[in-house]
Amino acid sequence: MIYRMIYPLTVNSVMSCVTFFVALKLISGMKSLFLKAGLCGKDLNKKDNKEKVAEGLGVVSGAVFLITMFLFIPIPFLSIWFEKGDYDFPHHEFVMFITGLLSICCMIFLGFADDVLDLRWRDRLLLPAMASLPLLMVYCVNIGVTTIIVPKPIRFIFGFDVDLGILYYVYMGMLAIFCTNAINILAGINGVEAGQSLIIAVSILMFNFIELQGTCCWQAHLFSAYFMMPFIATCSALLYHNWFNPDTGLLGMSYSVFKMSDLHPLGKLILSVFSLLRLVTVEEGVGEDKKSTRVNNLTLINFVIKVLGPLHERTLTIIIMGIQICGSVIAFIIRYHLVRFFYDIEQH
Repeated sequence: MIYRMIYPLTVNSVMSCVTFFVALKLISGMKSLFLKAGLCGKDLNKKDNKEKVAEGLGVVSGAVFLITMFLFIPIPFLSIWFEKGDYDFPHHEFVMFITGLLSICCMIFLGFADDVLDLRWRDRLLLPAMASLPLLMVYCVNIGVTTIIVPKPIRFIFGFDVDLGILYYVYMGMLAIFCTNAINILAGINGVEAGQSLIIAVSILMFNFIELQGTCCWQAHLFSAYFMMPFIATCSALLYHNWFNPDTGLLGMSYSVFKMSDLHPLGKLILSVFSLLRLVTVEEGVGEDKKSTRVNNLTLINFVIKVLGPLHERTLTIIIMGIQICGSVIAFIIRYHLVRFFYDIEQH
């Protein structure tokens, strides 16, 4: 088991280092092609925003990630062959590996399509769910387990476990929508999207390495680590250009234009609930032009600016990333300390 972990992880880490430098070079090198194709925008956070910068360069990072993972495909399975002495091919693991890459490929394609077609928010909200379909359908065929363990405090109502059936797949599709848009909603500040993604990826990789020391489900965490290290490499290259060299280009899907007709019902419901709980004060009305009014506190970025006052863009980015780090720390505390109050789980 040790050889099966050490060999592919070592190869993956070396490939990830190479991937970082390749992505760093390609992102800046592809700038002119995107500008020529009209995929460009303006950095609104700069005083002189006349110069156009390339937009949609996240697809370059995604392409480099996919190529790295394609080249890595044989490595985990060769290690199994060396360990066992004869070649008993693990078809189940191979199918899940390929399916994961297929879902990522679909998401990159749909994200780039959004950059080109400028889809409405009501349409782009569904893109992550569509991209997760290959993974969910293969899971349905290969595994098909839709049973969840009920937390201890409510087991007297639902029992030890509950079979969600089709609701399990609905939940996973909605989770994909949430995870994607939870990052995209903070777009508009250089470095926030890539920085937040990088912190989450590093947190997941740390969790994988911790769990590899256990005896339960180590294969799943090894599988996750294979994807996380190249992602961290490409994301770091993207963060460098987006934060330290923003003139190179924008990530793509890097603006949040919420039309009232798209999210008005959902936004009104959320504000109503928060108002009833006295978490925020909501004042209804329109501005002097009878068409618009100024609102605040509707995003984490605006909330930080409201509390701390005017901030430099880089300072604001660091604060947002600090909040994300705190979120990851809280997640680890819940997983390794508070979890015992809800589940019977092995601690190591």
